[in-house]
Amino acid sequence: MPEERTLTRRDLIATTAKAAAVAAIALPAAKAATAAGPARPVAVASRNGLAAVKLAVERMLAGAVPVNAAVAGVAIPEGDPDEVGVGYGGLPNEDGVVQLDAAVMDGTTMRAGAVAALERIKHPAAVALEVMRHTNRILLVGEGALKFARAHGFPEENLLTERSRKIWLLWKENASGKDDWLPDPKEVEDPDIRWFIEQYGDSYFRPAGTIHLSACAADGRLGCCTTTSGLFFKVSGRVGDSPLVGCGLYCDSEVGSAGGTGHGESNIISVGAHTVVEFMRQGKSPEAACLATLERVAGNTRLAYLKDEAGRPKNNLYLYAVNRAGEVGSAAIWATARSQYAVCRAGSEPQLLDCAYLYKREKA
Repeated sequence: MPEERTLTRRDLIATTAKAAAVAAIALPAAKAATAAGPARPVAVASRNGLAAVKLAVERMLAGAVPVNAAVAGVAIPEGDPDEVGVGYGGLPNEDGVVQLDAAVMDGTTMRAGAVAALERIKHPAAVALEVMRHTNRILLVGEGALKFARAHGFPEENLLTERSRKIWLLWKENASGKDDWLPDPKEVEDPDIRWFIEQYGDSYFRPAGTIHLSACAADGRLGCCTTTSGLFFKVSGRVGDSPLVGCGLYCDSEVGSAGGTGHGESNIISVGAHTVVEFMRQGKSPEAACLATLERVAGNTRLAYLKDEAGRPKNNLYLYAVNRAGEVGSAAIWATARSQYAVCRAGSEPQLLDCAYLYKREKA
């Protein structure tokens, strides 16, 4: 195998100068071609991203490139202890350890960075951005990702909040009637436990929490980010779709950007985000591209235990997309009360819009 060529400082300076020259020619043309389209910059995100999309648009208006704006936006839920599916306060794995995954992608350079099973670092998306900026690799995991974060000055801290510890312990005590753990009926009266049940319900105790954000600048350049603490109470070391480029996120500034939240394994098998972008490349709108991809996900769901009585997927998956013209869309496998996505455009306040969907359960 030939030796891989390392990018030198001289290469970097020459490449940057060439890119700037190309951009100076291309970007005005892009602006002129799409001047009559939807308002840009625009950012689209999962339902928990209202504050994130607003900040992302503000950052792009101030001159930030889309991928940097996306990372700035998702830092809000990453640092929020009430957002138990992301970052600080994220619900832990089955051993009570918070392990985080994140990835970023720049649709102009087609570069990406990602980390998985990262512990003790509050903002994994920012670490993923440093992987993209400072290495010629894409994905770092576990102890290697932590060493990289330390080297770049990220502080370590305990990410397991008291609320998340209580929720994990309740799950541990009720996971099986044949282990050594005894449930305490009084626990459900704890305010933190009641808060969780009100947020997520108690019939299915393993929802997944994630945020995806795709950002489109005024000139059509695109960047995206997905960050998560993963499936609640997951097997230690489990990695879902979020840090996998092409699955949890993908973007190409010639076409569009997409990402997903929900059942990660379904998204991995269908290479969901990349599939959405490819459908947009064929001319589909962002919403139509999301729906077409979910139809493929449904078709790929073939094992009996993953399907309901009607042969439809039991698990839910949300996809989000924006094309370079600034059009946005989202879709879910199942319509629920939480089937919404966040959008913010230049000159407007962020808002929640309803997702399209494949199926809707009839009320009992």
